[in-house]
Amino acid sequence: MSALPILTWPDPRLSQKCEPVAGEVPQDLIRDMFDTMYAAQGRGLAAPQVGVMRRFFVMDCGWKQGEPAPMAMINPVIMAAERVPEVMEEGCLSIPGIMVVVERPKAVTVQWTAPEGDIHMADFDGFEARCIQHEFDHLNGVVTLDLLDADARRAAEAEYMETQR
Repeated sequence: MSALPILTWPDPRLSQKCEPVAGEVPQDLIRDMFDTMYAAQGRGLAAPQVGVMRRFFVMDCGWKQGEPAPMAMINPVIMAAERVPEVMEEGCLSIPGIMVVVERPKAVTVQWTAPEGDIHMADFDGFEARCIQHEFDHLNGVVTLDLLDADARRAAEAEYMETQR
């Protein structure tokens, strides 16, 4: 398979809400997205980050620790989120070179369709919950910069622009 080009901010497609997937997602596209994510040293990659404006993403939160757990979530829905927030730094393959501090719920319950067509629902916590929420945001046209207050966003944008020179 092959790695796909990753859109970088401020590409306007990263701010667009994606349409639901109708039918199947081609297996070669899912494989290419995993290849792209691994090549970029990421743990998640949403379809709009490679210019596909549909509601699905791939993730593997364990591969860097030697415990691969690849998942593809099609038309995911966050059914519930824990009220207790957790603040952590996040990076984004579409905003390379910077980390920003983001507050998110520590745990989520998600329903999604797997590539084979099966519907799943499961609880996720820790880094998996954070990754799911990050990729889910991409499906809604939201990037990490959009989650920052005005001052933090200006600082992050300036840092990002500096890294792109």
